[in-house]
Amino acid sequence: MEKRMNASLQRPEIKLQSLKEDIKEFFKISGWEKKLQNAVYSELSVFPLPSHPAAPPEHLKEPLVYMRKAQGSWEKRILKSLNSMCTELSIPLARKRPVGEQKELLNKWNEMGTDEPDLSLFRPVYAPKDFLEVLINLRNPNYENGDSLSFRTHLGLIQVPLKVKDIPELKEFFVELGLTTGQLGIDDSTQVPPELFENEHVRIGQKVLAEQDSAAAQQYIRQGSPTALRAELWALILNISSQPEDILYYEQLKTNVIQHDLLVDSLIYKDVKLTASNDDYYFVFEDYLYQVLLCFSRDTSVLGHFAYNSASPPKSYIRGKLGLEEYAVFYPPNGVIPFHGFSMYVAPLCFLYHEPSKLYQIFREMYVRFFFRLHSISSHPSGIVSLCLLFETLLQTYLPQLFYHLREIGAQPLRISFKWMVRAFSGYLATDQLLLLWDRILGYNSLEILAVLAAAVFAFRAVNLMEVTSLAAAEAVLADLSTLKVMPLLQIFLFATVT
Repeated sequence: MEKRMNASLQRPEIKLQSLKEDIKEFFKISGWEKKLQNAVYSELSVFPLPSHPAAPPEHLKEPLVYMRKAQGSWEKRILKSLNSMCTELSIPLARKRPVGEQKELLNKWNEMGTDEPDLSLFRPVYAPKDFLEVLINLRNPNYENGDSLSFRTHLGLIQVPLKVKDIPELKEFFVELGLTTGQLGIDDSTQVPPELFENEHVRIGQKVLAEQDSAAAQQYIRQGSPTALRAELWALILNISSQPEDILYYEQLKTNVIQHDLLVDSLIYKDVKLTASNDDYYFVFEDYLYQVLLCFSRDTSVLGHFAYNSASPPKSYIRGKLGLEEYAVFYPPNGVIPFHGFSMYVAPLCFLYHEPSKLYQIFREMYVRFFFRLHSISSHPSGIVSLCLLFETLLQTYLPQLFYHLREIGAQPLRISFKWMVRAFSGYLATDQLLLLWDRILGYNSLEILAVLAAAVFAFRAVNLMEVTSLAAAEAVLADLSTLKVMPLLQIFLFATVT
C-alpha cells in the first residue's frame, strides 16, 4: 500500500506550494482516502486499546497472571505430546523433500485428496475435550478462600470470576438482532414477500460495496448478508483485496510446502480426513483445505498475532543446541499447532471463495482476528473461557430448572456445548445457517454470539432435555443441529422469552 501511495504522490497535479490541500484532494478523487480509512479501521478492530504506559508488555497479551501461567502450562503439554509423537515414530519435525517427492507433490497439488498416506500412527495433538478439562481446573488463587456470593453461587464447570454480559447487556449489545429489525435468516423466508425487506436490504448492500467502506459494511452485515454479496462484504470488512503481491506471497508459501515436509503436515492431513472429508457439506473441498492449511503452517506473518494473543509460539532448537536462543526457530513457522477439528475453521469459507490465494487471505485474517481465541486461555470477552462462563451463566440464570436437572444427572451442559463453541459451530449447523451466524461474528467483531446461540439451543430443546436421565441421553437429544434456524433461535432467546 505504501509503495502504491508513493507512486501516486509523484503525479504532476500535486504542487509543493499547496501540498497538504492537494494531497487531501487527490486522496478523495483517487479513492485512497477510503483505503486509508479502511486500513486504520482494520487495525482498530484487531489490536486492543492502549493499556497503561507503565504496564509490562505481557499485559497486552493477557493481564491476569494466573491465566498466563495456565496458558504456559497448556503449551508445555501440547509440545510434550508433539515431541513424544516425534520420538515414537522416529520422524523429524521438519525435513527437506527429495527432488522426486517435490515434483510429485507439485503435480498433484490440486488433487491431494486422492492421496492416501498411512496416517494410522498419527494422532491429534489434542481434542476439544482435553482442552475443556484444563479450563475446568482453572482457578484464580486470590479467590480460593474468598466468599464472593456471585462466585460461590455459580454451579457450572468454569470456576473463574470473569465479568460476562447478562441478558439486558446482551440485548443492548446485539440491538440490531431485535424483533423490530429486519433480519436475513428470518425476513427472507418464503412466507415473507421480498419487497418488505429483502429487496431493500440487497440494494443497500450493493451501495455499501460501491462505497467500499469497511465500517459501513460491518454495520450492515449485523442484519445478515445476502448470499450473492457475502464474499465481497466479508473481504471488505477484513480489508482484503487481492493484489498481485498477495498472489505472489501465496505462491511463495506453496513453494515452501513443496520444498519442506513438516510433521504438522501429517496432523493436517489426519484432521481433514477425520473431519471435513466425512462431512456432507465439506468433503468436496478436501483439496482446498490441504492447500490452505499447509500454506498457513508456513506463514510467518501469522506470528504477528501473538502480540495480542495470550499464547506464545512454540520454539524448536537445532539438534544439540537446546536452550540456546540463537539456535531457536519457531515451529511450525506460523506458531500454531493444529488440533482435532482445526480444518473446520476453513471449510465454510470454501463456499464463498474459489480462488486459492483469496480463500487463504480470508482464512488467515479470520484466524488472527477471531478463531485463535477459541483455543487460547485468556480473560478476553471473546476468549473461550469467557464464552464458557457466559453460556453457563445464561443457562443457570434464565433456565435454572433445566440447568439443575442436567447437573444432577451428571450431564453438565458445557460438556455438550463446548465442542460447538470451540469450532464456532462449524460442522454442526447447516452451511447457510453457519454463514448467517458468522455474518454476525464479523458484524459485531465478537464471538460472544456463539455462547448465546449455545444457550438458545438448550432453551429450544428444553422440554426434551428435562426428560433425560443421563449425559448420553442429553447428547442424543442435541446430536443433530443441522435442521436448526439460527436467527429465530437467537431472537427468541434474547428478545422474546427471557425477561
